[in-house]
Amino acid sequence: MLRSVLIMQRRTEKLMEFAVNRGFFWPSFEIYRSKVEVGGFYDYGPLGVELKRNIVEKWRKVFIYPYQDIIYEVDTPIIMPEIVFKASGHLEHFTDYVVECTRCGRKYRADHLVEEELRRRGVKVRTEGLTETDLERLIREHNVKCPACGGELSQVYKFNLLFKTTIGPYSNNVGYIRPETAQGMFVSFPRVFELAGRKLPLGIAQIGKVGRNEISPRQGLIRLREFSQMEIELLFDPADPACPYLDEVRDVRIRVAPEDEVAKAVREGREPRAYEYTPQELVEKKIVINEWMAFFMALATVYMNELGVPLDKQFFLAKLPEERAHYASCAFDQMVWSERFGWIEVSGLAYRTDYDLSRHARYSGYDLSATRRLERPVEVEEVRVYPNPQRIKELYGERAPEVMRIVGALSKEDIQRLAAGESIRIDDVEIRPDMVYIRRSIRKITQEKFIPHVVEPSFGVDRIVYVTLEYAFHLVDSDRILLRLPPDIAPIKAAVLPIVKKSPLTDIGLSIYRDLARRGIRVIYDADGSIGARYSKCDEIGIPVAITVDEKTPENNTVTMRDRDTRLQIRVPVNEVYPILREVVEERRSLREIGLERGFEIIERR
Repeated sequence: MLRSVLIMQRRTEKLMEFAVNRGFFWPSFEIYRSKVEVGGFYDYGPLGVELKRNIVEKWRKVFIYPYQDIIYEVDTPIIMPEIVFKASGHLEHFTDYVVECTRCGRKYRADHLVEEELRRRGVKVRTEGLTETDLERLIREHNVKCPACGGELSQVYKFNLLFKTTIGPYSNNVGYIRPETAQGMFVSFPRVFELAGRKLPLGIAQIGKVGRNEISPRQGLIRLREFSQMEIELLFDPADPACPYLDEVRDVRIRVAPEDEVAKAVREGREPRAYEYTPQELVEKKIVINEWMAFFMALATVYMNELGVPLDKQFFLAKLPEERAHYASCAFDQMVWSERFGWIEVSGLAYRTDYDLSRHARYSGYDLSATRRLERPVEVEEVRVYPNPQRIKELYGERAPEVMRIVGALSKEDIQRLAAGESIRIDDVEIRPDMVYIRRSIRKITQEKFIPHVVEPSFGVDRIVYVTLEYAFHLVDSDRILLRLPPDIAPIKAAVLPIVKKSPLTDIGLSIYRDLARRGIRVIYDADGSIGARYSKCDEIGIPVAITVDEKTPENNTVTMRDRDTRLQIRVPVNEVYPILREVVEERRSLREIGLERGFEIIERR
């Protein structure tokens, strides 16, 4: 047991060293390390940029391109005005708990500190969802001290994770870096909805940078202050929540720890168990709230599997009510096993109901509703409210136009409350019955308005980059590194290697290299050093195919194509290199399979 743990530790240490030395990623601001300590930021090097780009493009191929009849991709600003985050609830709810050492001044995220310290003492505790009072009690009961100096800890207090800035030269024009790409999609919903012909279901997708002012980020790419997300806001009519694509994923097996199992595990002080379901079973057993959630769970399972994560190393963990984000009525985290970090979340799936669009409609005064046609006309009492400009101006002065816009976007529930004589409060604005004119009428309607509901799959790109590397990283014969990246994810698809550095082999090699590069293939050319050393270098950075120009090439216009994982080679005509490489990369076919199918000479492992 100890030996296997040591091997695992050595492997993960080698992986981090390899990632830095080979230019996948490294800590940012390294030259200023002695001047300033700023964690939670990482640079991507040349290979990391390509790997990250391929992982993102793979996501598009799984989640967007097959469903482009309803899913549209947008790109919205990273910095947004304060009112967006008032409406979204982030100014109020997007917080973590902080505790400070009274001796050395170090600050810690309270829930992480308590959980780690108690786990070290053999006490199992689940801190997610605990209040500041709960955390304060645990700190005092267990006499938790500062890990750095042993000093006493302060009272627990809230810390908002939004990065704050000003827009333009005016200090009162406050803005924030978005903590998720979602709000840009909700704010742009009216435009995209019109472009889509005002039809539901409608998916709005976005890939981009976000910022979260984490208290004490650690764990490399797993917890960052600036990172990339891939998200979809799938908007649908809550009266018609069927997913038309559910049958396409019917054979996918999804591992899930349902909410009742998670609650039971918490009560019993153990880890929750995951069980296998089909998407249809998840819906029928009411483990998920609608078909769209089951559909996206299936796609997420397939996506991570195609990045190299086996099905038994991933599952969906239900979030208990006290653990969910303020906008979610149902949520799951997609968990993946990491040798270095244990179970980590790589994506989240949330049912956001109509929370976001309703809030933005209220705060903006903009109509964000859709309409549905009724099966038969019905008579309804319609209550409408209209602003009383004179009264509003008396009460709010220069803010009257803003208040009148708010009145114009009141929800049905708010209108009913005003009609019943109640006052309502929206942010810092109190709307009283005497501020509006109320009109009632009976009319026949053939359609009705509603606010679309939302299911959101959200993926953390940087965590997925790390997980993909960890599952691909292998130590062969204790020291040789083999990076078994899926061919379509590998940063470089092929290497062209003249067996010796002399003409005409180098001339032919350069010709093949330039042809592949012109066709848009990421390829390298290398003629220096022994062929064995160059093969090892290619294996180490995950290049799936090495194309060797040898002494037979000038004679019969053939080269060998070498498989990274098996070291098997096939001899092929030069004009077959590009088509075969495309089959390996795009269709994930093996060189052995291609060689047997087409009768090419097969050279076994060297």
